[in-house]
Amino acid sequence: MPLSGRGDILGRLAHRQQRSVTERGRHVGARGCQLCLWWAGYHQRMRAAQYTDVIAFHGEGCTWWESLTALRCLDMLAGDVLTVYGDGRVERTPVGSPIAAMIRPRRQGGALVARATDLAIADHDDLSDLRPLATVLTESDVRLNEGGCDPQGRCYIGSMAYDHIEGAASLYRCASTSGDDAESSESSEHEVVQLLRGLTISAGLGWSPDGRTAYHVDNPTRVITAYDHDPDTGLIPTSGRVFARIEGVGHPDGLTVDREGGVWVALYGGWAVHRYDAKGALSAQVHLPAAQVTSCTFGGPDLATLFITTSRENLDDAELADQPAAGALFAVQPGVAGLPALPYAG
Repeated sequence: MPLSGRGDILGRLAHRQQRSVTERGRHVGARGCQLCLWWAGYHQRMRAAQYTDVIAFHGEGCTWWESLTALRCLDMLAGDVLTVYGDGRVERTPVGSPIAAMIRPRRQGGALVARATDLAIADHDDLSDLRPLATVLTESDVRLNEGGCDPQGRCYIGSMAYDHIEGAASLYRCASTSGDDAESSESSEHEVVQLLRGLTISAGLGWSPDGRTAYHVDNPTRVITAYDHDPDTGLIPTSGRVFARIEGVGHPDGLTVDREGGVWVALYGGWAVHRYDAKGALSAQVHLPAAQVTSCTFGGPDLATLFITTSRENLDDAELADQPAAGALFAVQPGVAGLPALPYAG
């Protein structure tokens, strides 16, 4: 039986001892690896609980879907959207592409999906009418990889080369040029603009609670970069500055922002999610029994649960034996709530 089918796991999480402690810099061991990190200052430590059985080879891109009261995430390299319900059901929906890179709700209902080279749109949450919206890439050696929507409803989507060539990736913005009153996606124009170039793996993206700052990850740099955000024009590409540097093991991947302005980032190869406060200081860690931690988002009642996706990618047989839950969904209640998913306006 799926783990999430054994009663109300969100209720159990609320009563589960999460082994949260306040510590001053300490060495922490992780299963199957020499995970030796040094964190200066005081911060909170937690352990995530396994929420599902293994459901993905390369889990990614999780977002809370309020209209379904469910979590949606991706089996990215299988080209599938996964919808995880509280009763343990997991629905798998192909997107018509080898890659499913992003999914976000639309303001008027339905979904925006990023595929290998294009954006697609649906009027229905079940994606039964998914259809092409805008072509983003024409190169065969580059694919789309993660993104999100800003508070005004513009879509941002990143890319990466299949062979991870340095400097081959970009971050693009897609927005309807006909405003929010267009009758349908087909009746409005959608402009795609390259905002950032020279990236390698464009990954996590999120916005501060006041909408004035965007946070973005280029995975190999091990840096979270902050950008100013203008409500009228969007992310300002010339305003980039270091928000936080990732110390120790792992590379930053997907991220989300909580109501207090804290930035939570998944660490691929790092066995953990880190939280950085609004000033960029490490303030909390969530440890997992899987190395390839890929994305995180808040969901559930009051958006009080942090959901975390993991991957089996790049793990050999011995590592998989030591990490049997790699590819499962995890959850923790960290004591702070998140923000609702920002929808696409087109």
